[in-house]
Amino acid sequence: MTFYNGFDTGAFPGMRALAWLKAETSLVWCGYYLAPAPSHSDTSWGGQRAALVEQGWGLAPVYLGQQTAGPGSRNATGPQGRSDGAQAAVLARREGFPTGSTLYLDWEDGSSPGPDALAYIRTWMAGLVAAGYAPGLYCSHELAAALLAQVAAPLPGPPPRIWAWRVATAAAHPYLGDIRQLAAADPAGCGDPQAALWQFEQNAVLALPGTPCDGLQLDLSHSSLPDPSAP
Repeated sequence: MTFYNGFDTGAFPGMRALAWLKAETSLVWCGYYLAPAPSHSDTSWGGQRAALVEQGWGLAPVYLGQQTAGPGSRNATGPQGRSDGAQAAVLARREGFPTGSTLYLDWEDGSSPGPDALAYIRTWMAGLVAAGYAPGLYCSHELAAALLAQVAAPLPGPPPRIWAWRVATAAAHPYLGDIRQLAAADPAGCGDPQAALWQFEQNAVLALPGTPCDGLQLDLSHSSLPDPSAP
């Protein structure tokens, strides 16, 4: 089976940086932040989809919704989930993602979610499906299986795609590997056999003097898909 490398970063790094990464590394897809979202106000990715597709990138649309840990909005309830799911669909459609595309709810809390949080995730997915899109879930590898079992049952169609994070540190740190020689790996290596994507580095800072990516801080992932948004 073939696997693929990708990255995400909250602020748009610019087309020169993306062109360099596409030409000089094995990265084939990037996260695409849908905004303004409840916990992500930076709209710099907005309007870039056509240019990125033209450049050859696959995309992973990310919706940073309500949260129960860390920074962000804290209204994780069932009614809010349905509203936010509908908003995510509106944002995706505005950016040109076709019906059927997978959108990923960014769930940052690594602890076991309570009833309200579960209701939020479940109704976010339901709202998204009602609007014609497919749900994905970004979460801890330790929670992925249990979350999927608790939120996916009422949904029609295939189970939500899992983008699991399992990292050594979430603190900003120099990237010690060679981004130009990054080998892709099976996302199941995160510990969740159902994971379609595995984020294995968070807040890695690239040291690439003389390139437009010197000092760029990003997260790195492996995936089983060259375009994680694809139906």
